[in-house]
Order: sequence, then structure tokens, then C-alpha cells
Amino acid sequence: MNQRPQRRAVPGKRPLRERRHRRRVLSKTPAGVELCSGGIEISLSNAPSAISRFPEIMERLNPKRLAAFFDFDGTLTPIVSRPDQAILSGLMRNRLERLAPLTPVTAIVSGRARADLEQRIGIPSLVYAGCHGFDIAGPQGRIVERQEGRGFDAAVGRAAAALHAEFGGMPGLVIEDKTYCLALHYRHVPPPRVDALRRRVDAIAASFPELRKMHGKKIIELRPDVPWDKGRAVLWILETLGLDGGGVLPIYFGDDATDADAFRALAGIGIGIYISRTPEPTMADYRLRNSAEVGLVIERLIAALETPP
Repeated sequence: MNQRPQRRAVPGKRPLRERRHRRRVLSKTPAGVELCSGGIEISLSNAPSAISRFPEIMERLNPKRLAAFFDFDGTLTPIVSRPDQAILSGLMRNRLERLAPLTPVTAIVSGRARADLEQRIGIPSLVYAGCHGFDIAGPQGRIVERQEGRGFDAAVGRAAAALHAEFGGMPGLVIEDKTYCLALHYRHVPPPRVDALRRRVDAIAASFPELRKMHGKKIIELRPDVPWDKGRAVLWILETLGLDGGGVLPIYFGDDATDADAFRALAGIGIGIYISRTPEPTMADYRLRNSAEVGLVIERLIAALETPP
């Protein structure tokens, strides 16, 4: 990873008004268009393949530097039955190790706990943003550290205890306490029991107003009810590292509903790549079908970045 002087606050390379504009939350309209309060419109569409349009991506990248962001499950690894079964392949780890020195930042932004990501990936030069960006830390010598979820760990612990008391032993259910957020994976809960499970989770979640309930792919999550998400985490990382100027192109790879926050945040300043087996409306610019195609795009990026202009 390239070494650059680090700082917590970056003087306004962009006007303050523009920097604030980039953080505005987008709200969905009934017509299927994402509208930013600043007036930017993002159409929900079936994004084209990032592989067939790779030359187009390179046109946007050159001569800028790449800032690479990846979700973990379903993006760097295939979707698996249980979260503890997700294993980063040696080939994918090697790709990340080769990509990182070619970029000013390569980061993992995931719903998993940060410590879990660090253990599963094991590459010290990356920035890790766990719990959907509520817990961020970077490699030694770089000031990239933020615990947006600090102060909510007690509420998360109480909610986890309540959920374990209610559902402990339910076949197919996995409950993860990730310190700053928690998750219920119900992919293997018998279908006739799912509706009742969701209703009981709603009732329990109502007892913790400081936490917000979110839904993903066969998962229900409780996280701090504060204005923070993957998109804000990505923008914070870029600004903290002094990478929020026009000379950097952020590219974000993700497959889950929570990755839409990052696609929104990077609209107009970066590229979003959505991983999905089937075409579906997305705010991302491009689509890939699976983690194997993600690996192929990483290889092409490495080859392009290693080639002198």
C-alpha cells in the first residue's frame, strides 16, 4: 500500500458545501429514482456487466488512482450456509495482497465484526470496516480508526441476551453478537416458522429504541440507530486519508442490501459494482454475477495498474 502523510481532518480540497453535499442521504421516490437533496438523480436500472464494460471503467480510472472497497460475504467469498463457513480462498487473498500496494487504500467494508474480518483475511495492509462501518481501523502507521458504535455495545449485548433467551435452540437460526451490532441468520430456519420468528424479533427490537432493525439476505440485524452506514464509512475513510479530491476514483464491490448505501454515497464520484446472479434494479453502475467474476475484475485491475501509462 502506498504510504502518504496521514491526518484525521483534511483541509478543504473541495469546498465545504460540496463536501457536505456528498454526504447527503438519498431518498427513494415511488417512480424508482433515487433523489439526492442536492438534486442528483440516480436511476434504478439493470446494470451492465463490469467485465464486458471493463474498458469503460478504465477510461474513468485513467489517470486517477484507484481506491478499492469490497464487501466480504458474497463478494470476496461465495455465499455459504452458515457465516462461520465463509473462507477466503488463497487465490483471492493473493489478489488482494497484489492489489493493495497499487492503491492508496484497499478496504473491506462488511457487516462482520472487524476482528473476524482481520482474522479471516489476514492482510495487515488493508483497512477493515466492520459492523457496516461502525468499527473501522487501518494498518499500523496510518491514522484510520473510528468506533461510531461505541457506547451502544451494552444495548447490543442486552438485545443479544433477549434474543438468545427467546430463540435459543431454534433449528437453523444463528445469532451473532458483533459488539456494535448483532445479526440473526435464518437461512435454514424451517419456512413455516419464519413469519413467527420475524414477528417476535419485531417485538423484541421495539424494546431497544436505541437500535435500528435492518434486513438483508436471509438476515435480520440490529445496529445503533444513528446516521451512519457503509456509504458514510467509505466517505470518511477517503476524507481521513486525504483521498477525497478529484485524483482518486473509488470503486465499491458489494452484493447486499446494505451496500446500496455505498453505491449512493459514491454516485457521481466513483463506481459501484453490484454482485448478483440475476439482473435486477440497482443503484450500482455495473454488475458481476459472483465472487469468481469479482476475482477476474481484480486481476484486470492489477494488470492495468502494473502497466506503465
